[in-house]
Amino acid sequence: MFDLVIKNAEVVRPDQPDTERLDIGITDGRFAQLAPSIEPAEGARMFDADGHLVFPGVVDAHMHFGIYNELSEDISTESRASALGGVTTGISYMRTGQYYLNKGGPYADFFPEVRELTDGRSHVDYGFHLSPIQSMHIDEIPDLIDTHGVSSFKIYMFYGGHGLHGRSDDQASFLMTPPGERYDFAHFEFIMRGIKQAMDQFPDRAPFISCSLHCETAEIMTAYSKIVEAGPLSGLEAYSASRPPHSEGLAIAIAAYLAHETDCVNINLLHLTSSKAIESAMRMAFAYPHVNFRREVTVGHLLADITTANGTYGKVNPPIRPREDVEALWQAVLDGNVDWVVSDHACCRPELKLNAESPDDVFLAKAGFGGTEYLLSGVLSEGRKRGLSYSRIAELLCWNPAQRFGLLNKGTIAEGFDADLAIVDADETFIVRAADSESTQGYTPFEGHELTGKVKHAFLRGQQILDGGNVVGPPTGRYVARPTPSVATE
Repeated sequence: MFDLVIKNAEVVRPDQPDTERLDIGITDGRFAQLAPSIEPAEGARMFDADGHLVFPGVVDAHMHFGIYNELSEDISTESRASALGGVTTGISYMRTGQYYLNKGGPYADFFPEVRELTDGRSHVDYGFHLSPIQSMHIDEIPDLIDTHGVSSFKIYMFYGGHGLHGRSDDQASFLMTPPGERYDFAHFEFIMRGIKQAMDQFPDRAPFISCSLHCETAEIMTAYSKIVEAGPLSGLEAYSASRPPHSEGLAIAIAAYLAHETDCVNINLLHLTSSKAIESAMRMAFAYPHVNFRREVTVGHLLADITTANGTYGKVNPPIRPREDVEALWQAVLDGNVDWVVSDHACCRPELKLNAESPDDVFLAKAGFGGTEYLLSGVLSEGRKRGLSYSRIAELLCWNPAQRFGLLNKGTIAEGFDADLAIVDADETFIVRAADSESTQGYTPFEGHELTGKVKHAFLRGQQILDGGNVVGPPTGRYVARPTPSVATE
């Protein structure tokens, strides 16, 4: 009856307030039965969870495979880091322009190359969000949905007037846009209108078609960067001040009004970092109740502040903030005002991250760092200190992102769903060391942090990919076209 039976599992589910000691039967890569006791059928494999917590496989809905390294190599190594942390599905952001494949042009040419470079190389299941950088990309949205199963699209609100790593006037060559095109508020409006048209064209898929926004305001950041660079601040404190929280708040308000104007109602506000960002997001939800807002924070902004993020290695967009903003984010999580937590994983090796001549100059460093391997352990460790329940953690890391982005066969432990699991020793405390990671990054902003809750084993569609903290087996991750068929209708 079963290919695999997992015994003695303390099962965590997003829709159950309490854990439950169960055995889990798995057949053809899916959960087939959950019961207090299951006898393995003849020939079935048996795995003893030994009473450990068993979470659904984590869905890391914000990653950046291939931004700073060759995509074909990066997805291999960084998906190993994902598996190390109990992440079994990652959705990576991808766009034309500098970085990634370093080319422009239509997604009809670009995205098949992405698919070819990643096929057969990932240790976890994966998908992509895409960014309409050029006006032609807006016209391609229906085909990306229908042909490739890409149902989520991103706007970088600061790109048109501010550089990826700091002040810059060279945005046309950075984005590789055609002459005469501008990446500005008008373009953002037309992206939203294009997404709305696609929702009308595919009404059965409309709930899973969404627009995600990186909310920062270029003009404010550019002005404040000039002031801060000439002043006494340095390091992560300076970088946070150069991209002030009210820049986030204003961008959120602009994004919300554009969503209202265009009737693009599925809006994801990405990686909110501050009390002002949360306040603005909640005000916009009140002002526009017909817009289906979702709010995201990263594990980096929940674990680290400007004094603990390993100096310049902690540079990221939006910035790591002071401790009071970290605690404001945690309060938003506890209040139910955050919908999911992600890693924003972007492997940036030291030789790329730091400027060789001025390694301590945060304004010359690259933005972004990895962290997918600490996503579950980090939220579990810090969340429990604040009274966060196991079921709420499963909502934040598994169920909510799966449902929003159309991974309808993932995110929980229930019959018919993909048998993706993360088995955690909730009592094991460990010190974060970059040397222990599968990532090729070689450092971490969380170096020296103490976390409690160690991922010991992970299964992807019933196949073990992590055994005793070691990644095992060949890469068996699959590209996932979204939305997947609903388990309830199969």
